[in-house]
Amino acid sequence: MSRILVTAVLFAALAGCGTTLLGRDRCAATLDLAWKELDIAKVEGFAGSVSYAKAVGLLTAAKTQQTLENFDRCVDEAGRARFYIGESRRGR
Repeated sequence: MSRILVTAVLFAALAGCGTTLLGRDRCAATLDLAWKELDIAKVEGFAGSVSYAKAVGLLTAAKTQQTLENFDRCVDEAGRARFYIGESRRGR
């Protein structure tokens, strides 16, 4: 009985690791893309807009979530930052 329980716990732990690795990769990729887009917006002269400032705040929050290993929240914050980067490039 205990052998079955140990096996079940091991499988559950390994299943969680795969999800964590996937989330970590998505978070890192989304953050990297957002920072690149932010740099482009800055070069294009949109660094003074309100949307740009919102994007910087969201990227800072996303990086914090990445550090805390809250990868779903990291992806969400970075995605919202990308929206505001696009808005700043449109002059909004």
